[in-house]
Amino acid sequence: MRLSFDLHLHSCLSPCGGAENTPADLAAMCALAGLDVVALTDHNTAGNCGAFLRAAERHGLLALPGMELTTREEVHIVCLFPDLPSAVGFDARIKPLLPPIPNNPGFFGPQLLMDDTDRILGEESAFLAGAAEIGIYEVAGLTAQYGGTAFPAHIDRPAFSLLSNLGFWDANMNFPLAELSPHSPPALLLRPDLSGVTRITNSDAHYLDQVMDAHQYMDLPQRSPKAVIHWLKTAQNSDVFFRRT
Repeated sequence: MRLSFDLHLHSCLSPCGGAENTPADLAAMCALAGLDVVALTDHNTAGNCGAFLRAAERHGLLALPGMELTTREEVHIVCLFPDLPSAVGFDARIKPLLPPIPNNPGFFGPQLLMDDTDRILGEESAFLAGAAEIGIYEVAGLTAQYGGTAFPAHIDRPAFSLLSNLGFWDANMNFPLAELSPHSPPALLLRPDLSGVTRITNSDAHYLDQVMDAHQYMDLPQRSPKAVIHWLKTAQNSDVFFRRT
């Protein structure tokens, strides 16, 4: 079955996420956009994933829990998991690695923990905008321990990306593919170190109006999170059907 997907979305828990990006409203917007498979990937936390999964299920969406992890090198990595317990376990491994300082709501905004009915449960006090004490070469292996997969986010951007911060793609990092921004420069694809690297695009939506309409598709043998993760690990560029918007 061919399913549209967007696997990089933020809720109001992310320090740069809009307050209107509640798990419930984000799931509703994804459904309106015509998406089939979605993932919540807040910065350095999976705290709102349970609420998002429940809200997404009401809209008939297949949702994966995840996290956009910031490595020691300040590179953003999307980490996705097959179920909520796996994501929660990964979260518990990452939280002690975050900077030992509290969030500053006045500067970064409140980091809102919510349920699937838009009720505020509290605020995350940890500083989610910082870098975790984990190296980029460690991420793929750690994610795999929890049954998940990982890929570097928006590699074409001038900040917080693999190419801007490290300057190269290394197969020894063990990432199965790379994420490009929707408007990435075509010349990027001519880099020799990206030859043969599968590429997908995601919205990286921090606000509801940034959720893109369905623009790319995956072919799955069954509609399940594990099938999505397997596809991400094994997909070739010819298997990704997407258009630039």
